[in-house]
Amino acid sequence: MESNLNKVLSMNRQQLSGQLYKYTNVMKGWQYRWFSVDAQGGLLSYYLCEPAGEDSSSSSHIVGSTPRGQVHLAGAVICPSDEDSKTFTVNCASGDMLKLRAVDARARQEWVDGLRAVVESHSNSTGTALPPRDQLAAHDAFGAARQQLQQTELSNAALARAIENLAGPLSSTDPDLLMVKALSAASTHCLLQCLGLLQRHQELVPDPRLEQSF
Repeated sequence: MESNLNKVLSMNRQQLSGQLYKYTNVMKGWQYRWFSVDAQGGLLSYYLCEPAGEDSSSSSHIVGSTPRGQVHLAGAVICPSDEDSKTFTVNCASGDMLKLRAVDARARQEWVDGLRAVVESHSNSTGTALPPRDQLAAHDAFGAARQQLQQTELSNAALARAIENLAGPLSSTDPDLLMVKALSAASTHCLLQCLGLLQRHQELVPDPRLEQSF
């Protein structure tokens, strides 16, 4: 597994350290950040930075020396987005999620391949049950599930706004409507917790084929 990690890192060394857009929130939208990967430690860090134009391989534009944020990649799900050819997400076993955008489709694939190699290396070192190909398939499935839940969260927010802005015969304080709003939010929260538990379970379950070899 280490040879696979070294191979990918040697092919994508620059792409594992460079500028990406990071989605911050609805108000601020996409913001430039400088990202770097500690392959040995399994850490993805990002820093405040100024846009560097076409030269995205230079780190001279980093603002400060302290990371703005840092996530562990062991057990993470790296998932290309269906919304365009540049966006991808890093869904961590801790529940943290980074929505990122590369400069083009090729850069996104290089980031995805490099990050998945790091994830694969560190997840296997902690006893991941699946072989590499199946593990990446599971990563894609987890990523797709998380994207669906994110859409569900948006729908819940729209439902809550619709109930709060009701006018006419129905009131926003109607007990049945309040129950619908509460159940919708609670169900989504429960599903997100279940997804996080499944990700951690995948990370910890030993491979039965290894047990049979003893």
